[in-house]
Amino acid sequence: MNKIKLIAALAVIALIFLVVTRESKDNLSYIELKRDATIVAFGDSITYGYGVPQSFSYPSQLQKKTGLRVINAGVSGEESSDGLLRLPPLLKEKPDLVILCHGGNDIIRKRSDEKLKSNLIEMINLIKASGAKVLLVGVPNFGMLGFKTHSLYEEVANETEVFFEEDVLSMVEADNRLKIDAIHPNEKGYKIMVEAFIKHLKFI
Repeated sequence: MNKIKLIAALAVIALIFLVVTRESKDNLSYIELKRDATIVAFGDSITYGYGVPQSFSYPSQLQKKTGLRVINAGVSGEESSDGLLRLPPLLKEKPDLVILCHGGNDIIRKRSDEKLKSNLIEMINLIKASGAKVLLVGVPNFGMLGFKTHSLYEEVANETEVFFEEDVLSMVEADNRLKIDAIHPNEKGYKIMVEAFIKHLKFI
């Protein structure tokens, strides 16, 4: 009888340990932001909202949805090398979070993967040095059937230990109903992106 009680007690302790461990991991999976936080959305035409009214771009929809200040720092046609040069002045805004969605033009124009990866890592290092958190958005390998996220984004996320939204842009790109052309999302596509980004946020 005592043996049964001991086994039951150990099972309860193990269950409590699993719950606590899971809660700890869940807490680490969120980007904590205060209600007066500022977000910089940094990227190219997908961040800018090419082809749709600015109110439909993902930064505008994110601002409306969260009530936070969201700066649209997207430049259409920009490659990562130019983005790296443009980033430092924006960090003077002292953002709490930078959503980094960059590199699509490098991929489409078949620039060096090594250089793109290096540029992304340098961007992330600059952002971290400014005191802001980073949410890296995986960009599809546009040359591959099915718009699978380019593998280098997971490598960058792992090496820099930043929050990573791997799937949403590739999912949007794979559905023509969510785009205005071969590349750029429409209002619904951007709305889906916003919903995915918000899942990474926790307001404190």
